[in-house]
Amino acid sequence: MGHDLSSAVGVMRRQMTGENLQTKIPAAPPGPSGILAEQSWFLLAAIIDSCQDAIISKNLDGIITSWNPAATRIFGYLPEEMIGQSITRLIPEELVDEEPEILAKMRAGERIEQYETVRVTKAGERIDLSLTISPIRDGTGKIIGASKIAHDISERKRSEEVRLRLAAIVESSDDAIIGMDLDGIITSWNEAAHRMFGYIAEEILGRPILRIIPEELHPEEAEILRKLSAGERIEHYETTRLAKSGKKLEVSLTISSVRDSHGRVIGTSKIARDISLRKQMERLLLQSEKLAATGRMAATIAHEINNPLESVMNLIYLAGRSCPEGSEAHNLLHTAEKEVERVSRIARQTLGYYRDHGMPAAVYLHDLIEDVLKVYQSKFYARGIQVERVFEKCRPVIVSKGELVQVFSNIIANSVDAMQHGGVLRVRIAETPGGKGVRVAIQDHGIGIAQEHLAKIFEPFFTTKSDAGTGIGLWITRQLVENRGGSISVTSSTEPGSSGTTIRIEIPFVHSRPGLTSGLGEGLSLTPQP
Repeated sequence: MGHDLSSAVGVMRRQMTGENLQTKIPAAPPGPSGILAEQSWFLLAAIIDSCQDAIISKNLDGIITSWNPAATRIFGYLPEEMIGQSITRLIPEELVDEEPEILAKMRAGERIEQYETVRVTKAGERIDLSLTISPIRDGTGKIIGASKIAHDISERKRSEEVRLRLAAIVESSDDAIIGMDLDGIITSWNEAAHRMFGYIAEEILGRPILRIIPEELHPEEAEILRKLSAGERIEHYETTRLAKSGKKLEVSLTISSVRDSHGRVIGTSKIARDISLRKQMERLLLQSEKLAATGRMAATIAHEINNPLESVMNLIYLAGRSCPEGSEAHNLLHTAEKEVERVSRIARQTLGYYRDHGMPAAVYLHDLIEDVLKVYQSKFYARGIQVERVFEKCRPVIVSKGELVQVFSNIIANSVDAMQHGGVLRVRIAETPGGKGVRVAIQDHGIGIAQEHLAKIFEPFFTTKSDAGTGIGLWITRQLVENRGGSISVTSSTEPGSSGTTIRIEIPFVHSRPGLTSGLGEGLSLTPQP
């Protein structure tokens, strides 16, 4: 250390006195002041030697005049390899043009601070440096060189690169990645979070995470924070979140604690994946499985009840023969016979696992609906329901009569269930605009259907009747209508005083579908029935 220190002092003396430039500066006078100056030289040399940053001096031609131990550690060159050499030895070829600019600024007396650049070590490794470059003046104030303090920032640059790479990964992720502190305040919000939840970063940063959590699920957030504060990790936690639009999203969350450099938990990160589509597919699969099971059950039921139904039909036939034709009893038994036939058909058609192979025929809808209304006459009377009919004369439609009886029976049965306290049931039949089919509107004054349920009423197994409903009636109804090329729509209100539901069905006069010939309507009278 003594040799290095003496060498450093000598170098510094030559540098500061200009001896290396053949410039003679008078030495410090002998005596006490000279001793103090010598001590100052030694102190300065010790500081330079122990500094962790490279400290290099050069003259105005860019020739190195001093080289501290840190410079050897950073660049790999010994002092004797570099002193007297050009500083460009450390500069990558593509950056050599930097040096003339630096020297020009030194000659002008400027100082360069924290200039970030790249230099090359003896081993050929490129390192990132932050340079502070200052002019060196002699005793007369003349600029005779420059000193460079080079701080190795390679590790910082690598860390920055890692952070930038991580930031790019977070920003380009298809999953929402959200950071928040332990008080539940959002601190980071990536682009996928914007796409998923609808909020831009400026709207949500600094806001509570509860903003995207449905109110009924707020208590779960406190439990999540408690677990994370204890250092736990939560993976693939499926729950519901709330978008800016008010739409509820089904998400899968992975939640981790965020720690500082001392290992203390300072926040949390949440990765949210929208699984709404997957959940919908799961529900559809479950629904399909239910339908398959129901189909098997329906086939069994159809088989098991066939014999009893035939017996009932025979008994009705025999009872009808014992009644005078045209009498009320005979007419009622005839209606009962048709209803038993319909029961048999419904058992086979349930959920569409059996299709009616009977040939379509011309059917006047007002006659068909009158038959259906007659079946429900006793229920109308018991509930105090009045039926208003507005039947315009229309041509017949070419359909399966049994299917349409089932369609209108399902709808009227629902109307009766909705009108517990009576009211008016209106049935209107008219041709569609354009005259391509018939429109039937059935309007009740029942309790109505809530708006959030309207979109689901045609889904299988969805019902608002609790234990009283199966949830398949309207689903079957829509299938039967659409299979005949028709359409069905519903409007409803639950407002007191104006509640009720209206179902509109449109059926084309003739509809061709696979299995039906193009001449089904040939030979049929399509004029309005008298």
